Amino acid sequence: MSEHKIEVVINGRKHQATVEGRRTLGDFLRIHVGYTGVHLGCEHGVCGACTVIVDGVAVRSCLMLAVQAHGAEITTVEGLAAADGTLHPVQQALRDEHGLQCGFCTPGIVMTLAALTDGADAKPSGETLEAAMSGHICRCTGYQGIRRAIRRVAGETAGEKA
Repeated sequence: MSEHKIEVVINGRKHQATVEGRRTLGDFLRIHVGYTGVHLGCEHGVCGACTVIVDGVAVRSCLMLAVQAHGAEITTVEGLAAADGTLHPVQQALRDEHGLQCGFCTPGIVMTLAALTDGADAKPSGETLEAAMSGHICRCTGYQGIRRAIRRVAGETAGEKA
């Protein structure tokens, strides 16, 4: 078993660790660092529940090794809300549009949508955001609340962009 020293920034905090070469990023985040908002479902990259943002890009943490994240900046769902508790616009839209139910898939969905909508120039259409959802499986909501939240975030509803 090979062990490797890694250094990452997770939700703005620097972490150093020694990890086995075969440890996935998802397992590292949940077990070693304690970010249990990273949900591991299929562990094959199909369900999307383990999605986190690595250096600004949404990735499946079950498919990435922790050693591959060395030097990276990682954001988990725990790092999206503001310090004062104000929800990220994607989180707020999902809450407002009842796009949540059991919550297992929610962190991955939030992270995918946040990665696409964050940034001053990010103005994805609802169609683009819905296409990104094809990589997520939700068994509880029926997707209608999630679709309404996507349209809200994209600014395609009566309200203004979240």
